[in-house]
Amino acid sequence: MMPTLWFCVVLLSFLMYVVLDGYDLGVGMASLVERRPDRRRAMLEEVAVAWDGNETWLILLGVSLWAGFPTAFGTLLPHLYVPLVVMLFGLIVRGVSVEMASQVPESSGWVSAFGWASLVAAGAQGFALGALASPVEARGGYAAWFAVLCAVLLALAYTAAGYAHVVRKFTGELQAAAAARGRTSLIAGVLLFVVVVSAMQATAAPLNLTTSARVGAFTGFLLFAAAGVVTALVAFGTATRSAAAEKLPATALAVAVVAGVLALLAGRYPMVGAGFDLASAAGPHATMTFLLVGVGLNIPLVLGYNLFAHHVFREKAVRHGHLPDEGPSTRPSLEGRRR
Repeated sequence: MMPTLWFCVVLLSFLMYVVLDGYDLGVGMASLVERRPDRRRAMLEEVAVAWDGNETWLILLGVSLWAGFPTAFGTLLPHLYVPLVVMLFGLIVRGVSVEMASQVPESSGWVSAFGWASLVAAGAQGFALGALASPVEARGGYAAWFAVLCAVLLALAYTAAGYAHVVRKFTGELQAAAAARGRTSLIAGVLLFVVVVSAMQATAAPLNLTTSARVGAFTGFLLFAAAGVVTALVAFGTATRSAAAEKLPATALAVAVVAGVLALLAGRYPMVGAGFDLASAAGPHATMTFLLVGVGLNIPLVLGYNLFAHHVFREKAVRHGHLPDEGPSTRPSLEGRRR
């Protein structure tokens, strides 16, 4: 019972991180293809209000894995050092670039650093997830190729989520460009997701679809994911013409991501990576019971902060399609908020 509860905590932390920090990483990557410096800076400022709270889920995820499944954590971590160190480097540069951009507003170098660091962090996260499908002992080069596929897939998913956030927060030409690019990113991500799922069968962690219950759960979650994708594609096309549809791409993509993860989980549970199941990887019962109280108390606090931050900054970043150098904004700039 306790390993299952801990796994639910890990899963919740993972999903919340992917959904929340995924969109602000995506906004950072999306800023790399935006040519106008004022638009790139506006995109960074939009992320600046919530990125630190979104990343809190990554800390909870790491603590939950370490406390709940120490065997898997200790065995797999040495094989993930490189992508995890690269990820942390990218996240650090992102945080520094947001703060430095407020101190040097006339420079675009830190805004560019924010975008490139977002790409590095997203790619490293996808590579680490792909490496979990590899055997612990190194063999051959297929696992590396699978990890690269996962890295590209996660970057595309984050980018689509980032464009959905831009569609919800901006108007005018930037919103229209984000809708078109978001649709392209989503289509590419869906195609690569099909490739990744098919390729999993050749890894050390294939999907287990030997029972009708597993097949039913896997198929059901995939249908939910497909419905979310279709809704997002339609909403991307109508968001610029209907204010009611502006929030749909972000919501639909969140549903698609959660359903896609649960579909893969339905085909793998109770296995954790390659060669570990929940029972063998779980820590002592007394330790998990004690730590579950501390982690459990922090979850509503982090949720409350996320809800508060997104509620306070729920309005459009700019109005009437004007960017900061083109007209008045509905809320203070990044420099103003830092003072």
